[in-house]
Amino acid sequence: MMKWQKSKDDEQPVVSVEQLQAEMLASLGSQLWVTRTEQGLSLDEMVVLTMIPRRLLQAIEEGNLDDLPEPIYIRGLIRQFADALGLDGAEFAKTFPVGSNRLNLTRGWKPKPLGQVLRPFHLYVLYIGLIICSVNGLSQLLNNAAIEANNIQSTEKAQIQPKQTQPELQPVSNISSNGQAVQIGVTFKEKSWIRVVADGKTQFEGELPEGTQRTWKAQDHLTVKADNAGGVLVSVNKEQAKPMGDPGKVKEVIVAAKTGT
Repeated sequence: MMKWQKSKDDEQPVVSVEQLQAEMLASLGSQLWVTRTEQGLSLDEMVVLTMIPRRLLQAIEEGNLDDLPEPIYIRGLIRQFADALGLDGAEFAKTFPVGSNRLNLTRGWKPKPLGQVLRPFHLYVLYIGLIICSVNGLSQLLNNAAIEANNIQSTEKAQIQPKQTQPELQPVSNISSNGQAVQIGVTFKEKSWIRVVADGKTQFEGELPEGTQRTWKAQDHLTVKADNAGGVLVSVNKEQAKPMGDPGKVKEVIVAAKTGT
């Protein structure tokens, strides 16, 4: 709740920016939590998508201002969180205040002499402009850092993957030659890196946590590769799911539509 105080010059109530930040963070965090749960995404999956530590994502959702960095960085984190959920991150995050001065909230407006209003107003506009520029720069820096880290991880992952023998081919007997899509469902019993290619185009590449469930479709064939085959269950066209291979082993499987009658 906002605390109302009396200023030295008049009886106008005063509320601190810290109080406004706490209340706005609670509101924005609640909206992000609702959106995330509606999309069926876990916090661990959001860590992969945003490159933001789990404790910071949890603090944003719970509105815990004490566990987060400076307000200007909080706005950047909120924007990146919202972007990952498909929202307009810039528009969503701009309502979070980042100032450090106290704000006067009056119950009624009283005219003041021009000399008392003009200079503070211009300084305030300049201050807001500087904040907007700083936030935009920080957001761009965070996005570039996330892209660079993703590229480094992908390169390192490709370097450590051992060479595989000819991948196992699994024709799907109940798919006719009329071009009907082939579908796989993947369930993670354990954390594993995975790459999914549908009709020659990479649909996903990265590490997913235990408990994750995903579905992919293709018109001709799907290629699935995992570095912990025993921890990944694959279901073809909604049939009973089976492990891709042995635990801790790298395995690549091609699931193709049957071309003959």
